[in-house]
Amino acid sequence: METASSRNPTNRYFLWGVLVAAMAGVLAATFWLGSTRSRTGGWDDRPLEGLGRFGTAPDFSLIERSGKPIRLLDLKGKILVVNFIYTRCKDSCPLQSAEMAKFQSDLKDLKEVRLISVSVDPERDTPEALSRYAERFHADPERWLFLTGQKEEIYRLAQEGFHLSALPASEVGQKSTEILHSSRFVLVDGEAEIRGYYDSTDPEALRRAQRHVRTLLRQRRA
Repeated sequence: METASSRNPTNRYFLWGVLVAAMAGVLAATFWLGSTRSRTGGWDDRPLEGLGRFGTAPDFSLIERSGKPIRLLDLKGKILVVNFIYTRCKDSCPLQSAEMAKFQSDLKDLKEVRLISVSVDPERDTPEALSRYAERFHADPERWLFLTGQKEEIYRLAQEGFHLSALPASEVGQKSTEILHSSRFVLVDGEAEIRGYYDSTDPEALRRAQRHVRTLLRQRRA
């Protein structure tokens, strides 16, 4: 039996349009639910978010805010949480340092953990400048180290050693004295192997970083 819709091509096109739109909606909803589930519980599978193995951190020779020379070898056996900042920074660096201060408080029972903040503006960030900055965040000088040194070595450490960005804005054509740098925290185990990268602006990533610190310590003590 012929219906009105089969006789009228316009009606057929309309029905096909409705069907296609409905299918697209179902697919979009499925994708959204999947991505939401991934954001809330499955980020450990992301290459730069999970506890994995990302190469060995190279040794370095830098100066701590106390004026004491520090090498990575001096920290052998310690679990490290490393980030790159500079004291003139007005956006991401204070936020990173506030999160580091929270790490210092939350992990205070773990004597094998050291927090390391490396300045990407060593020409201005002298040990004295880093000391003043560290005081703002009540940094324990035994547990939270602030390092400066030669610019070339620091940039090589960030870019080639930790695979993070660090570059003056002027070198990419910007008329600015700011420094472009990563806001990720890096987790390094007691054998100087890089085990994880964590977005310092993501609360869940930071909670996961703390869990991974404790996981590494349990594995070492087992």
